[in-house]
Order: sequence, then structure tokens, then C-alpha cells
Amino acid sequence: MSLVRKFMTVGGATLGSRIFGFARETLMAAALGTGPMADVFYAAFRFPNLFRRLFAEGAFNAAFVPLFSKEIEANGVDGAKRFSEEVFGVLFTVLLLITIVMELSMPLLVRFVIAPGFADDVDKSALTVKMAMVMFPYLMCMSLTAMMSGMLNSLHHFFAAAVAPIFLNVVMIGALLYALYNGADPLTTAWYLSWGVLVAGILQLAVVYFGVLHAGMSIGLKFPRFTPNVKRLLILAVPAAITGGITQINQLIGQAIASAQDGAIAALQYADRIYQLPLGVVGIAVGVVLLPELSRALKGGNLREAGNLQNRSIEFVLFLTIPAAFALWILSDEIIRVLYERGAFHEQNTAVVGSILAIYGIGLPAFVLIKALQPGFYAREDTRTPMRFSAVAVAANCALAITLFPRLGAPGIAIAEATAGWISTILLFVTLLRRGHLVWEWSLLRRAALQVVSAALMGGVLIYLRGIFATSLATGSPLWTKLGALALLIAVSMAVYFAVAFLIGGADLGMIRRNMKRKAAPPPPPVDP
Repeated sequence: MSLVRKFMTVGGATLGSRIFGFARETLMAAALGTGPMADVFYAAFRFPNLFRRLFAEGAFNAAFVPLFSKEIEANGVDGAKRFSEEVFGVLFTVLLLITIVMELSMPLLVRFVIAPGFADDVDKSALTVKMAMVMFPYLMCMSLTAMMSGMLNSLHHFFAAAVAPIFLNVVMIGALLYALYNGADPLTTAWYLSWGVLVAGILQLAVVYFGVLHAGMSIGLKFPRFTPNVKRLLILAVPAAITGGITQINQLIGQAIASAQDGAIAALQYADRIYQLPLGVVGIAVGVVLLPELSRALKGGNLREAGNLQNRSIEFVLFLTIPAAFALWILSDEIIRVLYERGAFHEQNTAVVGSILAIYGIGLPAFVLIKALQPGFYAREDTRTPMRFSAVAVAANCALAITLFPRLGAPGIAIAEATAGWISTILLFVTLLRRGHLVWEWSLLRRAALQVVSAALMGGVLIYLRGIFATSLATGSPLWTKLGALALLIAVSMAVYFAVAFLIGGADLGMIRRNMKRKAAPPPPPVDP
């Protein structure tokens, strides 16, 4: 399967998850708005979600996949199976201990880390503690899910790992529909959602477990042993965990600061959900596919192939995220109005969340490029360099968020996060280039510049059409009228961008066709469990 086809497979599954995520957030906006229960739920959920990124996706996609790929190359699937069982035993034990410690420490964590701004509201703080305790075991499920997803990706079985996150949204949508149908109050609805998160984690783990079985492997729970391979994994995983969770770390910092203002946490979350669509469909797809492909190319000594993989991934990212950034900036209010403005979500909420979304749009290309650049380090078993850059980005985010929040409110936090994203991207890009791990292509720079020109022309068309459809998109217009007008604007903007990009050379149809046809190395044969 070609690189682009793999991107499309993972991106398509992720798109399905994000669509369900939009439905979930729309129902949550209607049920909870930006009120106190929305703040409580999102604050409680952010913590297990942070640890999921730190100990699961960040650490194991960065550290486990290259080592797993090396085992496949050196010792075949049997060796990779032994390695995965060694890791599973240690991971399960560590996660169990972390969960116990965190559950016991939750009151202190909420007061000093998760939501210090809730300290003056005893009821709000107590509810956050209880809901975080219910949801924290989600970390254990998702960390084990991430490990098995890394195995599946290395074995070229991408779909099961990509489709698993859909179950979180499906379960939460079910909980929201049940709450709305029964007329549940916001407190009861938040509890339904909290228990739904835990149930979803169990379902996601089951999906990837059966996916691993289908791929020809089985994992047994063995007594934890710190073998040389496990020690090497831990050495790589600690810095990778910090780096992989940089976005979540920045968001947690923003949440802690935003907790001082009612509704700010929920406003940031609603905007975050929108920009997560292109970030998930493009960025996560590239990161998931590129790391095992790059690792395998480097282990096989195919440096030219590795360089081509890296550059084509960057090109793919820019081609899709540059126009998305322009569209989010221009249509931010209209997107929020169509998706969220109903029930407890009012026009004033649209203005705040829309301004945050516009700022996230500026940071979108950086957030996605990070996903395409970090595998260049991880595939070479270098997890420390990205960690250092993450520390710089976090420091910049903290300084800007503390400075801007008193003046601008929640949009100030979005500015801090976007700036931190660009700082991290620039540091990653320059370092890869300086080390010779990234091949400079003037043709790539030229196409990127022409893509910006194409997106700018698209933006001009969008601004003109937005004025024409202003009445249809205004507050108070019927939902289907607003939805139809927004869909038409998006369809026209896509047509304009792609037409101009191909016409002036921002995209090369021949190159896309060649990458669609290019075959990667075949996956290893399955082993009988």
C-alpha cells in the first residue's frame, strides 16, 4: 500500500471519529453550554486525557514502534511478539500503580494542578474530584490500547487502531441522547458522561486487542521483568512521553489559568474540538503512518527512501492544512454558530469561541507539522531533542498565557498555545535540516509558497461569499439554512483552492499519482498465535 493510501486509510477512520466528535460536542453544547457543569466535566476529563497522551500515545508511538520494528527486522514476528509481552507486563503493572496513586491524590491534584481556580467554590471542586476519579482508569485502558495500536501500525494493520477512538464518541453521544430524552439536569448529564468515558475505554481496548489477534499475534500477561529491551524502551519513553504530550501539557496549563474565569475552560474545549478535525485527519494520520515506515527504512539502511518519506509527508501536510487555516480564520464565527449555537449555547458564547477558533487556525499548520517532523527524531531513537524543544515551547506558553489572559481572557490562552506550536515546529525543522536528516528541496518550498497564494485567493472568495450569505448564516436563521449555506461555502472554497493550486503549480498531479502507486515494503508474515 502506498504512503498516501495509508494516510487516507488512517485519515478516513480518524475523520469518522471526528465527525462523531462534532456530534458529541454539539449535543454537549446544547445540554451544558458553557455553564459550571461543562467546566467541571472538561476539567475532570482533561487530566486522564493528559496522562493518556503522556504515557500512552506520546511515549509508545515514539519509543515502542521503532523498537518493535527493529525486532521484526532482526528476529521476525516471533521476536516482536516476545518483546511486546515483556513490555505489556511492565506497562500493566506501572499503570496499575499510577492509577492507585492518582486516585488517592485526586483532591490535592484538583486543588493545585487541574483547576486551582475552583478552590473558592467547594461544590464545584468536590464534583471535579469525584468525576476525575471515575474517569482516571480510562488512562489504563487507553495506554494499553496505544501499545497494541503501535503493534498494529508496525504490522501495517492501520484501520482497527484508527477506528477505535470512535467508540468514545459513540458512547458519550448515547449518554447525552439519553440525558436529553429524559430531561436530565446538567449535573446528572455530567455524571452520565463521566461513566461513559470509562465504558468507552474498555470498548476501545477490546477493539484493538481483537485487531492484534486478527493480525496473527496474541499477548499474554507475564510477570514484569526489566529486560534490556524494556530498559531501552523506558529510556526512550520518558522524554518521548513529555514531547508527545506537549499539546496536552499546554492545554492543561491554559486550563489551570482559565479556571479563574467562568466558562473559559468550556470555551477553549469547544474551539479545540473544531481544529482537532484537520489536526486529527491529517496530523495524526501522518504521524501514525510515517513513524513505522521511517523506522523500517532507516533500519534497512535506505536513507534516500527515508528522506523522501519525510519530505512527502511535509508536502502532504502543507497542501491540506494551509487552506484549512485560512478557512478557520475567516469562517470561525459561522462554524461555531452552525455547530453549537442552540439550547444553552448563546450568541455571546459564539463570539468568544469563534475568536478562539480563529487563533487556533493560525496555529493549525504548526500543530500538524509537529506530527510530521517528530518521527524524524523518533525513528532514529532520539527522543531527548524533541523533549528539549517541548520544554522551550511550554515555557513560552506559560509566559504568554499568564501575560495575556488578564487582558484578553480565553483568546489570550489560544494565542499562547498557537505561538508555542510554531516555536516547536521551527526548532524541529531547523534541527533536522542542520543534521542532514531532512533533505532541502527548493521545489517543495516553491510549492508551499504557491499553496499560500492559492489559499489567499480562496480566502478572498470566502470573504465575498460570506457577505452574500450573511442573512442565511445569521443567528436566528433555521438550522438547515445555516448548515446548507456553510456547506456551500466550504465546497466552493475547496473547489477554488484545488483548482488554483493545480493551475499555478502549488500541487503536482503527477507526483500525487506516483505516490498513490508507490508500494511500501510488505508487512511481515503473521505468526500463528
